[in-house]
Order: sequence, then C-alpha cells, then structure tokens
Amino acid sequence: MPRVGHVTETGTRRSFASRVRRWLRVLRDDLWTLRADPLPRFERLRWLPHAVLCLAALGITIGDTAQLQDNGRLVFGLAFPIAVAQGGAVVLALRRPIPAWWLSLAATLLGALAVRQRLLAGDAHDFTWPWTAGGLIAHLVVLLLLALRVPARVAAEALALSLLVTYVLQNIVGAPEQQGTAVLAILLFAVAAALGMALRGRREAKAELGRQTTITAEERARRTLLEERANIARELHDVVAHHMSVISIQAQVAPHLVENPSEELKENLAGIRQNALDALTELRHVLGVLRSENREDPYGLGEPGTGTAPDAPQPMLDRLDALIDNTRAAGLDVVTDVSGEAPPYPTGVELSAYRIVQEALSNALRHAPGSEVRVEISHDFHGLRLGVVNSPPQWTVPPSPGAGHGLLGMRERATMLGGHLTAAPTEQGGFAISAFLPRGDTPPTVHP
Repeated sequence: MPRVGHVTETGTRRSFASRVRRWLRVLRDDLWTLRADPLPRFERLRWLPHAVLCLAALGITIGDTAQLQDNGRLVFGLAFPIAVAQGGAVVLALRRPIPAWWLSLAATLLGALAVRQRLLAGDAHDFTWPWTAGGLIAHLVVLLLLALRVPARVAAEALALSLLVTYVLQNIVGAPEQQGTAVLAILLFAVAAALGMALRGRREAKAELGRQTTITAEERARRTLLEERANIARELHDVVAHHMSVISIQAQVAPHLVENPSEELKENLAGIRQNALDALTELRHVLGVLRSENREDPYGLGEPGTGTAPDAPQPMLDRLDALIDNTRAAGLDVVTDVSGEAPPYPTGVELSAYRIVQEALSNALRHAPGSEVRVEISHDFHGLRLGVVNSPPQWTVPPSPGAGHGLLGMRERATMLGGHLTAAPTEQGGFAISAFLPRGDTPPTVHP
C-alpha cells in the first residue's frame, strides 16, 4: 500500500499542475487574440489624440533607428525594421491593443538580443539595455492604450509579462557594459497600466451611472404615471359614488311618489336600492385604497386632500372663477376669455378640465412668477377647448425637480377622455398648454 504522505504529496502536485494549466488557459484566452478594439473618438478633441499618437510613432521610429545604429552598432537593415515595429505598435494599438502589445514586446526582445551580441563583441559601449529610449516610450504608450480598453485582469496580465521579460533580460540573460533600464521600465510600466485601469474604471462607472440615471428617470416617470392614474381613478370613483348615492335615495323615495304602488314595483325598487348600497360600499373600500393623504398644495389652489372632507364634491367648471381668484392672490396677472355657451358636460369632462387648468396655473406660479397668464375656454359642438398661455417670468427661478410630471398627468386626463393635450414653449419665452376634451356623447377616439 502507498504511504499516506506519498498520496498527499501526489495530490498536491496534481492540484498545483491543474491550477497552472487553468491559469495558462485563461492567459491564452485573454492575450492570444487578434480582436479589434478601436480607440473611441473623443467628444471635444475628436481625432486629435489619434494624430498625436501617429506623430509620436513616427518620432519613435526615427529616434530608435538612430539609436540602434549609432549606439547599438546594428546595421540599418536590422535597426530600421525593429524601430518600425516599435513605432508601428503605437499605431496598431489605436485599433488592436493586444496584438500591438505583442508586437512591441517582440521587437524589444529582438533588439535587445541583437544589441547584446554587439555588447559581447565590444562593438557597443554604455548602451541603454534591454530597453532603448524609443522602445521604452513605445511600450509605455501601448500599455496605456491597452489598459484603457481591456478588463483590468487582462491589463494586469500584460503588465506582468512585460515585467517578467524585462527581469529575465536584465538579470538572467544580462549584457556587459550597458546602462540598465529595467528598474525605470518596471516603474513606468506599472504607472501606465495603473493609470489606464483607473481611467477605464472611471469611464465605466460614469457610463453605469448614466444608465442607472436613465433607469431611475424611467421608473420615476412610470411611478408618476401610475400615481396620477390612481388620483384620476380616485376622483372619478368619488363621482360614481355620488351618483350611486343619488340612485339609492331615488329608489327609496320613488314608492312614496306613486299612489298604491304594486308589490312588484316595491320589490324592484328595493332591489335597485340594495344593489346601489352594495356598490357604494365596495366603492368606499376602493376609495380607501386610492385616496392619498397629505397631498401638498403650495399655492392654495385647492388640491384635493388638503383638509377637505372625504366625501366633498369634486370641483367642476363652476369653480374655475374661485381657482383663478386664488391664483391672482398668489401673484399672477390672470386674464380669462370664455367663448360659447357651456352645454351639459359629463362629470368626468368637467372634473378633468378643472384639473388641467389648475395644474397649468400651478406650473405658471412655479416656473414663471410675476408673469401674465391668459386662460381661454371655448365651448362648441364638438367639445371643450382649453388654453393656458403665460408670458416669460419676471425673475429667474431655480430648476424645479418636478421633471414634467404635471404635464404627464394633464395629458393622461385628456387621453383618458378621448381628447388630446399639447404643451410647448412660446417664441416669446413663455409656455402654452392647449387641450381638447370631447363632449362625451360620442364614442371617444383614443390618441397615443
């Protein structure tokens, strides 16, 4: 039987070998690729960074060629391709950063080994080795461009391999009579990779913040829409509850208006009254859920829920004069223009018309203090037309956090009744709201 210690040691070796193979597979997947990852165009600078990098690549090529020839004693046929590869790596990094990193590393390795032969032969003296000045700058730029566009893990792997190659050339391979650049290269490469990863992380965080802000704004708009629909449903349920109460009372009184009513009539009227009471009870349960508490009314325009009784009647068109008087008292100069004779509108139309005018006046108070407001009400055969136009504000007001939710509620009210509403700034710097509500005696057309 094998010894326990031997079995444990064998298992440890296998586990270590398995981790090494897994790490090599990850390294191959991350760094052995030709995929394109173009450097994005900057909003303000546009293509200026690309042009600067191309000029830098040209300078690296010319400078490195001269250094490899003059100081490294390499022939032009070898020095120029190495310099072109190092300068070309910077240009290639604009589109394919990982292949550019391989190209820069391979060119540096080839140049270092070629110059080492000259140093060993005594032809070159005091050469910056293993990294030339141009090669160091080129690889520094390539590492920065790579770290800006690849995940942090890939950038760290590229940095580690660059440092490993530098260490092996400087301390294991070695060369006589050279000025070592390993320490400087390690420091600069680490700074470049860290800076690139930090900038990339900042860009991703900013993009994520933008996405979350968009999602939050959409959720806020959706929640506002649902709340406004609940408010509309609450008000309309109040109206329905009022009508059901009237039906119940009329059914109760009707038998006393007829001499000697039959038992069948009494039973039918009693059934009508009981059904109305049951429906009224259910409506009150619904109203208990839909009715909001402590709704704010900063301008005293009579928002529902501000101290009024739960069963108070909903405001109709006949209360517009009181609403406009309150608005004038709050500091706006309001002029009204009413045309046509008001027909008997359905309760929902009058309620929605009141709320639209109320919200438009509130917006004028909030966003255009001291302005002049014109309220136009027109009655015709087709329905009710409303217009509220305010002039520019007399003084600057801070931005309001409402984000257009009042306009959303007004538009929802008009659409619910088959009408439509538009809201837009005027050429003079004010704001105009126009709405049409059909009379309700014809099937409504739903507008998107």
